Amino acid sequence: MQAVLFDLDNTLYAAERELFSLIDVRINRYMEDVAGIPAANVDSLRRNYWEAYGVTLQGLIRHHGVDPEDYLDYVHDVDVTSRLHADPALRKQLESLTIPCYVFTNGSRGHAERVLAALGIADRFAGIFDIRVAAYLPKPFPEPYRQVLMELDLAGEDCVMVEDSHNNLLTAQQLGMRTVLVGPHARPNGFDAQVATASQAAAVIGGWQGGTPATGTHKGIV
Repeated sequence: MQAVLFDLDNTLYAAERELFSLIDVRINRYMEDVAGIPAANVDSLRRNYWEAYGVTLQGLIRHHGVDPEDYLDYVHDVDVTSRLHADPALRKQLESLTIPCYVFTNGSRGHAERVLAALGIADRFAGIFDIRVAAYLPKPFPEPYRQVLMELDLAGEDCVMVEDSHNNLLTAQQLGMRTVLVGPHARPNGFDAQVATASQAAAVIGGWQGGTPATGTHKGIV
């Protein structure tokens, strides 16, 4: 293993913090106030765009001509510190890793930087790969994964992906990465580990870097 790729929202912090609910409100407001979409159409369009493109942004770019940078600035203009605080347990586990860690997110770099700062772990990450890495094409499309691997000059087999999304992990798995599912999900088949928190994910990866087998021992809830 030569790199650990952590998703950001609802992975490095628990979904129960409901930070994304603040972003969710901003997305709806952007669609209405900036893109000029009638309020009655917003929910159905968001569902359609998520199904077709993986994120609302791609639908707005393709069908409404929005400026993606304007969108990213607008929807991530939230008070991260109102929902997040320093996570000493996560920091301790990240400090134990000798493998470089990176954020790989469908959000923006600015948002990722604010989240990492609020959690007190910004210095534990060697870099951030955001939605811009493949021209605003999101996970789980393979293009952003391939671009990240190219920029790191690594193969999929060299990496571990930590995520709260089954679909995003499936793409990582198809590219040869080890996979860690984070969150209170039903037990999946085929991922290398499932854990409740990011700090537990880092602990599992720490065991792997020490030579613990990747399959079998860590399967299921940790």
